[in-house]
Amino acid sequence: MKNLLTIAFILTAFISNAQSEKVEQYCEVVGMARIMSSKVNIIIDYGEAKSVWKDNRVKNEDGSVKKFNSMIDALNFLGTDGWKLVNAFLITTGGQDVYHYVFKKEFEKKDTTQ
Repeated sequence: MKNLLTIAFILTAFISNAQSEKVEQYCEVVGMARIMSSKVNIIIDYGEAKSVWKDNRVKNEDGSVKKFNSMIDALNFLGTDGWKLVNAFLITTGGQDVYHYVFKKEFEKKDTTQ
């Protein structure tokens, strides 16, 4: 009886571990000031394929393109969705500051495309 319980415990632990396997996914937020505006242009790269035929911009629930008031607005948007900040850095190109933020989030392995 004791052996049967031990085997049942090991099988249960193995099955529950296989079902809850998690993987980390990353995204990058790139932000730069808009010309003649106090708002910013934000690009969020989730690693998806890019195409001139497909609009990969972040959308609101009604399908309209999400507009961010500031970098903090974009960072709060991702934080609310469960993303965690990993790294932040600034690159200046042609006199324009371009802000880069790298985030990560854990997903169930079955929920990813890999």
